Amino acid sequence: MSLAQRDGIERSYADQITYEDLYRRWEEGNWKTSELDFSADRDGWEALTDIQKKSALWVYSMFFFGEDSVTDNLSPYIDAAPKEEQKYFLATQQVDEARHAVFFHRFFREVIGAGDSIAATLAYTEPQLGWGYRNVFERLDRMADELRRDRSLPKFAQAICLYHLVVEGTLAQPGQHYIEDYFAKSGTMPGFSAGMTNVSRDEQRHIGFGVKVLSELIAESDECKAAIDEVMLEVMPYSLAVFVPPGFDREYTRCWGFEMEDIYAFGLRSVRAKWRAIGYPLDEMGPGVFTVDPELQPEEVAERQIKLLEAGVMGEPNGRPDASPEVQRIYFEVVANSADTEAVDGRPLTVQWRFEDADPWHVVVENGSTRAEPGQAPDADVTLETSWGDWINISKGAIDPRRALLGRRLKVRGRPRQLLSFARAFPRRGKALTS
Repeated sequence: MSLAQRDGIERSYADQITYEDLYRRWEEGNWKTSELDFSADRDGWEALTDIQKKSALWVYSMFFFGEDSVTDNLSPYIDAAPKEEQKYFLATQQVDEARHAVFFHRFFREVIGAGDSIAATLAYTEPQLGWGYRNVFERLDRMADELRRDRSLPKFAQAICLYHLVVEGTLAQPGQHYIEDYFAKSGTMPGFSAGMTNVSRDEQRHIGFGVKVLSELIAESDECKAAIDEVMLEVMPYSLAVFVPPGFDREYTRCWGFEMEDIYAFGLRSVRAKWRAIGYPLDEMGPGVFTVDPELQPEEVAERQIKLLEAGVMGEPNGRPDASPEVQRIYFEVVANSADTEAVDGRPLTVQWRFEDADPWHVVVENGSTRAEPGQAPDADVTLETSWGDWINISKGAIDPRRALLGRRLKVRGRPRQLLSFARAFPRRGKALTS
């Protein structure tokens, strides 16, 4: 099957979704968390190894906090929805999310033995939440506040993108896939497995709603596309780090029979298919959103992302990023893929990085193509001089580039015209560096 044929099939999926059918499926799929029987699950929990218990506590804490957060944040979505059918469905979704939170609370209380109240369970699980997760859900909190003030279609598109495509479609679904599969096969926690089956079915319906809404919004307005690009640029660095286990201990996934690369590759396949169904594929989004060679297989992309996370180049800033040749190569390929090749006005732009403590690299941006190469360029248009650690923190936003310039921790050289081209080609950081 050709890529065009696959895109056509996936796009037709969005066209076939109706709000009436989504509501009908909610009525037909209703379930009661109070009827789940956890009596056999306690023995199943005690039979887990210590690392499985640690991993499960980490994963289920993220689910529980997420369900509680989205329950609290859905009301402005209902108010902002432009169609009555959307409002009705979102009202059912808020009920779903509250039910999911109660399900996880019951599991923590009755199986793990933690938390007499929902507030107590939230307090018990809060230390399990990592850097990437906290930043994604803090952004979700702010998005709800923004939506209360701004009910425009572009802001609604951002909100649906963040909630339905990032939180539910990119983060929750891959985690559900592997954890649910393990316990379904083992049969050791039947109450939990039954609940997760129901949660997964609900989430599929929610994601279908998000696909439907966004497919309509982007067809209606290019402003909605630009708004989606903006929020994706903002949250992608955080969402990539959500599944980094504490201490980067790979046993957190291996104890269930899979590697980190498996969950990242599964997530990428899933999210690519959803955006194609929406009609706005990841590789057609604005510069810097999807900084990956579209020809790479999901497994290759996952391996590269995890190498950069392990190296401290992506994910939570640690001040000590690895500068090995392999890490630099992958990083600068990402930089090259993030460039806006249409912004250089037919004249190639060469950007040189010189590091105090690492090898130099340069990126060449031309109309329609880019390339990253090690070493010194013979005639660079723009040169940036700093340390490898400072540059990585600048690129992550952990160090303000203007402060780095004022403090001489970063030096930028180039003629005004080339600096302007640099700012246009790399809008995420270029403007701050050249203003």
